[in-house]
Amino acid sequence: MIARVTLAVATCAAFPGLPDGERLLLDELRALGLDAVPAVWDSPDADWAKFEGVVLRAVWDYHLKSDAFRWWVARLEAADVPLWNPAPAVRANMTKTYLRGLESAGIPVVPTAWVARGDARPLDAILAERGWERAVVKPVVSASAFRTRRVARGEAASNAALQEVLAHSDAMVQPYLPEIESEGEWSFIFLDGAFSHAVLKTPARGDFRVQAEHGGAARRREPPAELLARAEAAAAAGAKGLLYARVDGVRRGEELLLVELELIEPYLFLDAAPGAAARLARGIAERAVNLRRHKT
Repeated sequence: MIARVTLAVATCAAFPGLPDGERLLLDELRALGLDAVPAVWDSPDADWAKFEGVVLRAVWDYHLKSDAFRWWVARLEAADVPLWNPAPAVRANMTKTYLRGLESAGIPVVPTAWVARGDARPLDAILAERGWERAVVKPVVSASAFRTRRVARGEAASNAALQEVLAHSDAMVQPYLPEIESEGEWSFIFLDGAFSHAVLKTPARGDFRVQAEHGGAARRREPPAELLARAEAAAAAGAKGLLYARVDGVRRGEELLLVELELIEPYLFLDAAPGAAARLARGIAERAVNLRRHKT
């Protein structure tokens, strides 16, 4: 048992008590002697100063309130309330332009055309320039396939999908990867810097979105060694020293094309891997206790 520490596990208003899979973490933290309670990140009633640390988990609406979320992260920072993952990593990961840095570091990333708000080019021109017949359009700040559309050259509805995104934010256009339908999207979970487990996410028939809310399914899988090595390289390049990370990618040959490196609120599939919640809890406990010792 460790000295009593009070922590908040941050969630959203849709899941004030945390989703079932995330509640495993609460149980493990409490088993270690920590006072861990769920708290809605944008609740006006939350007293964040009373916590010795905040663990980001089910803040699944942050992309809908990105300015408020940035302000909340800055508020915790100003109050010297530790956040895991840390505030600088969270801010950098909010906008998917972080993929540029990973690509520069040698990580294979899904090719991307970045389209700034106000760019008047039609989608067909962008696709023709890249040589893509089919693509996916999404905002640069997004989660759970928010405003994510599959598009095709020559379709009026496809250009409308891009304009819908650009009306609110910058956009990104990526080639459609048929491997998502034929195999799925891999998610590699890293806890406290070490690989924990992997799942393979598959879309519903006729869809390309792998999220459960769109009919997708996820099953634990043992990843091929070459894919795991590439996921480890991505985690080392963008998540070194962090409490948790999820590397999402699509297999093309023996290569793993990085779709996202999620550091804010990824579902970690703790319920799919025995012992995963306990490993995450130990990483949190060590950080919390070390901070308390440093302060005293």
